[in-house]
Amino acid sequence: MATNEDFVYLGCYTDERGGEGEGIALLRRDRVTGALTPAGVAARTPAPSFVGQHPTLPVVYAVNELTEGAVSAFAVEPDATLTLLAVRQTGGKEPCHLAVSSDASHLLVANYTSGDVAVFPLDADGVPGERSDLLDLRGSGPVADRQEGPHAHMVNPDPNGPDVLVCDLGSDRVWHTRLDAVSGRLTLVGPAIVAEPGTGPRHLLRVPGGDILLVGELSGDLSRFRPGPSGAFVQAVVEVTSAVKPNQPSELTTGRDGRFVYVANRGPDTISVFDGDRLIAEVATGGEWPRHIALLGDHLYVANERSHTVTVFRIDPDSGIPAIQGDPVHQGSPTCILQYRTPIGMG
Repeated sequence: MATNEDFVYLGCYTDERGGEGEGIALLRRDRVTGALTPAGVAARTPAPSFVGQHPTLPVVYAVNELTEGAVSAFAVEPDATLTLLAVRQTGGKEPCHLAVSSDASHLLVANYTSGDVAVFPLDADGVPGERSDLLDLRGSGPVADRQEGPHAHMVNPDPNGPDVLVCDLGSDRVWHTRLDAVSGRLTLVGPAIVAEPGTGPRHLLRVPGGDILLVGELSGDLSRFRPGPSGAFVQAVVEVTSAVKPNQPSELTTGRDGRFVYVANRGPDTISVFDGDRLIAEVATGGEWPRHIALLGDHLYVANERSHTVTVFRIDPDSGIPAIQGDPVHQGSPTCILQYRTPIGMG
């Protein structure tokens, strides 16, 4: 591989979920130009709709978003293809997100439909063992067809400790949980965020200064929450991400300094750009149903699930506004973008 290239993995929906993907796709990325070049299928696995990486080992994880949910672990080979290490049942339905705990001792998986969070111990090689816990969430919301019960949509470990935030689309809560690294048990502490009824918390982002940005899939807005005196977070600002309706925002991301924030809007098929808490631009994605976005260097990548494309944008360093660069890359039903980062000491 050229020194100015790195690898990108794409999660997708396969035919088990009505999608056109073949598994985890592999692409090469030019670090200078941002261009993506398809490089085949890294691993064939059913419905790997979200993928993540171990922080210090050459291991990649994927949810298998099936009725009988599972999570798969893969070893990253020198050519970036993936070799299956283990498959574990999550104990829930249709897992949609995963993350490794801050101390890299456990893998956490959000089961969307059943509304619970699975925990798996990781061995020295990053391989998940048998499930150590399955934490049930509780609650519902006012949107009858989407909030009849809890729906875990994201697990977000504190980078500096054992706490884990869980976005629950069904109850309009972001739950504060705590992981015991010895037992592998996840304890529900209480709500870290109580969102407005009908928000549908999907994903959150921790930003410099300790604030949390939260995107509401059902309300179509972006909220800023600040730490409150009781330990819970208090809503400070809420902004609609697009005037076009219906809109189901999917993902948000930001640069290192946290100034510019980008939100993907499904329905309008746009990317909204915020400077702080102010909406400054809304740019068409050039595709349909932007399921996930990733900001890599000076480039923003958008996975357009329903048009089966990945769009590449170059970010203007001064205005923060993205502009489409080149032609879209065709990939079946893309749902997640992961830049593979070679563990320190291995590259």
